[in-house]
Amino acid sequence: MSSEQGFKQAPHKLLVIPGPIEVADDVLYANAHPSMSHVSADFIPVFGDCIRMTREILYSKDAQPFLIAGSGTLGWDQVAANLVEPGENALVLHSGYFADSFAECLETYGAKVDQVKAPIGAAVTQEEIEKALKAKKYKVLTFTHVDTSTAVLSDAKAIAATVKRVSPDTLVVLDGVCAVASEEIRMDDWGIDVVLTASQKGLGTPPGLSILVASQKAIGVFEGRKSPVTSYYASWKKWLPIMSAYEKGSPAYFATPPVNLIYAFHASLSTITRGAVSLEERFAAHKKASARVKEAAAELGLKQLPLDPYYAANGMTALYYPEGFTAANTLGPLGQKGIVAAGGLHKEIKDKYFRLGHMGITAVEPSRGDVDKVIDGLKAIFKKE
Repeated sequence: MSSEQGFKQAPHKLLVIPGPIEVADDVLYANAHPSMSHVSADFIPVFGDCIRMTREILYSKDAQPFLIAGSGTLGWDQVAANLVEPGENALVLHSGYFADSFAECLETYGAKVDQVKAPIGAAVTQEEIEKALKAKKYKVLTFTHVDTSTAVLSDAKAIAATVKRVSPDTLVVLDGVCAVASEEIRMDDWGIDVVLTASQKGLGTPPGLSILVASQKAIGVFEGRKSPVTSYYASWKKWLPIMSAYEKGSPAYFATPPVNLIYAFHASLSTITRGAVSLEERFAAHKKASARVKEAAAELGLKQLPLDPYYAANGMTALYYPEGFTAANTLGPLGQKGIVAAGGLHKEIKDKYFRLGHMGITAVEPSRGDVDKVIDGLKAIFKKE
């Protein structure tokens, strides 16, 4: 493994869960970078570039990225600790499992949380959002762009427009853990105040990096808070000087960044922002891969979890088991064919469905044959004789 050109990852089962996803050879090779000082002259520009490229992926000119060691869950803590003061109101739109978790996190930090819940497989309507915003003043509104438990895709642009019209002071927080780099997100144009995500899904990097991007409006709200930030590790008071320093080309220290993971993230971001496939083409590739999987499933008589195709994610697919099938006689046989899929996650229907991911190189590099392999696997299991 002395050169990137000669490096190939070990043979393995095809990972098509909704994250972590398959990772390109050059990204894994970058992760194997020799151990480095986080304040070395070589590392500083790599970290700085990651901050700049993260902003590019979300079509933002001046939003502030935070790249911190942790999972996507740490993004919830950042929002709750830095933007919502104890006793303030938060509105959580519920389209699956992860809304309950975000709500619990907000409550942990002292927020008063209300949820607007959509039926399983649906997204909250704009009328419901407007009604809730008119009933009470909310500091933040949060929604899961793609809820990994249901594969429901919420309309981020429409949600932000409704909030701006009805309650312009309310911050719009997009949980994009299963959406960033597989679904289009135009942070500045749409008026999104916070996007939080993680490294292991559409961004095509191994797990371990919490990625959050805050608008200048959100940073202003943070800077104007009256009470102290309610977290130590997640405090933007600690992290903002660090991110600013690295982007300007000088080191700073609060807690050690995951240096090797930053190298891997840099490799993936470089492909996403500067590679042969543009961002727009990347989103189109995800739509194409998604359509192929969903059409093949429909031909086999498999029903999707999302009730309306408009609200079906492009980076993943959630399918109900047909009669006579369970996780045991679906996921097991897929595994025997070298395909790793995921079971259900939504607590009310956990045993009734399974999930497939088609993000990153699986969607963008059709020559790999990942989508073909998934479709062939589904046909082998569900084909009616």
